[in-house]
Amino acid sequence: MSDSTPAGDAAPQRPAPQQAQPEPVTVRRAPKIPAFMAVGAVLGFFATLIVTGLFPADENVGFATLVAYFSIYGITIGVLIGAILGVILDRRSRKRARTLQAERETVDPAPVEGEPEQ
Repeated sequence: MSDSTPAGDAAPQRPAPQQAQPEPVTVRRAPKIPAFMAVGAVLGFFATLIVTGLFPADENVGFATLVAYFSIYGITIGVLIGAILGVILDRRSRKRARTLQAERETVDPAPVEGEPEQ
């Protein structure tokens, strides 16, 4: 067997990539607001736990029930404070945004062994 292929079975040549014109893009470091909300929820729960522990618990209700009840408020307030802090930091990051020049480039993936070529 020879390694040469007939002229009709040659693989099609890929076109050379075209030079793209640089276009302006905005780059900034933005905070992840859901992470701030999650941390706020955890801190709200711990704040509720501490504040509830400062006062004597009713013997008929119990400490765990009071913590569970007041956690509804503590977690909600913590999530709200975390979201507000995240939005403030997001607005602040927009002021520090930079505009850079970028070129768009498309790359065709190499064929995988055993995959039919098109």
